[in-house]
Amino acid sequence: MARKKENVQFAICVSNDGYPASLELRKVYRLVADPLAATRHFVRVVDESGEDYLYPEEFFVPIEVPQAAQGVFAHAS
Repeated sequence: MARKKENVQFAICVSNDGYPASLELRKVYRLVADPLAATRHFVRVVDESGEDYLYPEEFFVPIEVPQAAQGVFAHAS
């Protein structure tokens, strides 16, 4: 049985107020799906620590990354 590819999402950081060590402005970050966080206007992001944490959704602008480039961004995050 073929395994369905996971839809990886990315966003650009546009604000890091209160989190300058964890988030770099204008950097592309990988998002982790978290429907409950989304209902509360947060996104789960793999930050500079390499772990995923919740941040206000207004800190990020979602972007579309071509499938061919997703691996590069995923390893860089």
